[in-house]
Amino acid sequence: MLTRIALVSGLYDIAVGLVLLTAAPALARLFGAPPLTPAVFGDTNALFLIVVGMGYWKPWRDPVAHRWYLWLMGPLLKGGGAVVFVRDMWMRDSPASFLLFALSDGALALWTLWALLRTRHQALPTPAPPHIER
Repeated sequence: MLTRIALVSGLYDIAVGLVLLTAAPALARLFGAPPLTPAVFGDTNALFLIVVGMGYWKPWRDPVAHRWYLWLMGPLLKGGGAVVFVRDMWMRDSPASFLLFALSDGALALWTLWALLRTRHQALPTPAPPHIER
């Protein structure tokens, strides 16, 4: 389950980052928003998303050893991002189409949280048996 979440979340972040990096004006038009000014803000956000997505490679390979990354980037970052998108719509009147990002980030955050809580006992280290000398 955590492996699948790492794969989906990583591909999602990389895909959104690549679209933002290569087609930011078209993406803004699609969502009914003005182009980002200065454009470097969009470029740095795109870079951030791509690197976060690449970071999912480690938990995809070994989700037990890299649970910390799933906690940070799932419930905390994606969950926080969902809250920020909703808050921005209500407080700053951003386009309602931005709720698509709140929905996708929120769904990934909840899925990750559920899986992390469901598998929390798998992450506990097994104590080594005591060494007995004769």
